[in-house]
Amino acid sequence: MNAYTESLFLRAPEPEDLAVMLAMENDAAAWTVGSATGYYSRYQLKRYIAENQNDIYTDRQLRLMVVHPLDGVVAMVDLCSFHPRHNRAEVGVVVRTDRRRQGVGRRALQLLEEHSFTRLGIHQLYAYIAADNVYSLSLFRQEGFAECGCLRQWLYTPVGYQDVYVYQKIRPSVE
Repeated sequence: MNAYTESLFLRAPEPEDLAVMLAMENDAAAWTVGSATGYYSRYQLKRYIAENQNDIYTDRQLRLMVVHPLDGVVAMVDLCSFHPRHNRAEVGVVVRTDRRRQGVGRRALQLLEEHSFTRLGIHQLYAYIAADNVYSLSLFRQEGFAECGCLRQWLYTPVGYQDVYVYQKIRPSVE
């Protein structure tokens, strides 16, 4: 970790985050790894910020902004598909394009893990990662996520169907 990434912190989305959220959500290059099928409007994201309770038990999801004190929002992290009975959630990490491959994604994932395991008491986190997303595959491996399966032809992309790997991390035992 470097001084830049050490100073990152998590916080709930604010109305001032609208522009950066629009840019990240509407990056069509990232759509092949998610379920988005179209652009989000400013209105939709304003409503999301205003109406979201920021409570994973109420919303079944949690979005947090990854912030640098001087550089502003540099990434977003999500917990989605939260299942309270089984105490698990899917993880998503999106890094601002000008901050990629600088350790921001790694620190963002570390902060999200810490929040999930210690504050929320989540038992396990998992991620679906496209087979050609070498940076995300490397990130999740480095952070101790274990590959636990491959979903063949899971994502439809402009060049055809693509495999996805499932990665999982179970909360470390607290003794």
